Amino acid sequence: MQINLRTIQAEDNRGMEAIIRQILIEFGGDRPGLAWEDASLSRLSDFYSVPGRAYWVAFDESGKLHGGCGIAEFGSPVEKICELQKMYLLPEARGRGIAAELLRTALRFAQRRYQACYLETLQTMQAANRFYAKNGFRRLEAPLGGSEHYACDAWYIREFDEPRTRLREGE
Repeated sequence: MQINLRTIQAEDNRGMEAIIRQILIEFGGDRPGLAWEDASLSRLSDFYSVPGRAYWVAFDESGKLHGGCGIAEFGSPVEKICELQKMYLLPEARGRGIAAELLRTALRFAQRRYQACYLETLQTMQAANRFYAKNGFRRLEAPLGGSEHYACDAWYIREFDEPRTRLREGE
């Protein structure tokens, strides 16, 4: 299966919302305090069209969406922290390197604009937790202040070596 990435478009909104909801149900995340209730869930292309934000979708040669992930600012602009958001893949897309490519793309974007990347997830998403740790994210004991997803129970951060630097190729 050949997978391509591009930034989200309005016609992807319904498909990505369906994927995100499916995965949240799979891991018990269909409840208050999680992305399940995010007002932007049905209009991701609008939410990520603001400068400093972006969302990428992964799709195959037939145009079928397999998942996506986004970057948006977190906290005050002075802190220069972004958040990796709504990174979800359909079960059949997992273990194929798609998550790694989405993450590389997101971190390249983030490193040019921010000093660190934060994320929140659920401990029940065990493979995701291993994936984030393997990719340089450090586990935190508690969420950063300003978190809207009070039901998340696993938090990570990845500091960038130098602000506004690029990732090495292949990282």
